[in-house]
Amino acid sequence: MNASDGHHLNRAAVLSPIGVARLCQLTLGCAVISLVVHTAGYNATYGTFCMVVWSSCFAVTGVLFVLDVTRLHTCLSVSWENATVTFAALAVLLTFTASVVYPVYFLSSECPRNSCEIRNFRIAVTVCSWAACVAYGAEVHLSRGQPGHAVGYMATASGILKVVQSFTGCLIFGLLANGSEFSSHGGTVFCVVVFVSCFSVTVLVVVLTVSGRTAVLPLPFHRFVVVYTFTAVLLYLSAAVLWPVFCFDKKYGKPLRPQGCPRGKCSWDMNLGVTVLCFINLTLYIADLVCSQRKTSVWRYPRVSTSHLRSCSH
Repeated sequence: MNASDGHHLNRAAVLSPIGVARLCQLTLGCAVISLVVHTAGYNATYGTFCMVVWSSCFAVTGVLFVLDVTRLHTCLSVSWENATVTFAALAVLLTFTASVVYPVYFLSSECPRNSCEIRNFRIAVTVCSWAACVAYGAEVHLSRGQPGHAVGYMATASGILKVVQSFTGCLIFGLLANGSEFSSHGGTVFCVVVFVSCFSVTVLVVVLTVSGRTAVLPLPFHRFVVVYTFTAVLLYLSAAVLWPVFCFDKKYGKPLRPQGCPRGKCSWDMNLGVTVLCFINLTLYIADLVCSQRKTSVWRYPRVSTSHLRSCSH
């Protein structure tokens, strides 16, 4: 078999900068999971969330690494470059969240049970988690390539912003489901419809890009992205106005936090969190619109190569 057959191992998957970044991700992910299971420990909802994040990122990274080394990804009906950078960007956000949540809830300045061993292990978990976040960020940076070179859409600023928008949308839904009482006013219901609609279309764009099926869109891909992003900016702008009015105006909501409101389950806190995230996503969509208009970088249409699929049949 010659090199073009695609059946030999891919040394670049190990020796390239991206390959080194993935090896670091696997090493750090294994270290975090081992430290947590051995002594550091976790409990309650927040600890379970962190453990799920670390385990999921480690597992998916391992699968991607094996597929890249063995070239089996050529048998998949996906745009490999877009799929890997999308996961890396999402992993940055997830590991960043876990790196903040775990020390906040499990790390204290005092040694628990008169022993500093557990605290030291938890410090090590936090350090390794932050290092893993940096390793995933390095992969995203390396995937973007050099200025002027063609890259997959998800490796562009616009593509990465869509991952962040989707993640922020998930955070909004988490707050809404945790007792925000949004159904009490028509204005807040409209805002929730905006959040759901924008999130759904953003995820659809990401899925179509990763799967290489952007041709099913009613408009050319880049024109669709610009039109949709402009619409999302207008919708989020209306939500950024309506949500604070119906939640914190004296006539409709509560301008001040009620006394005795349980921390972690207070609807006022949830409404405030949704307000902040709404403005963050509005900023992200505006930045996305600006990036979508720029013509300085070359975008490559994310289509699946049929030659890759044919190579698997030999």
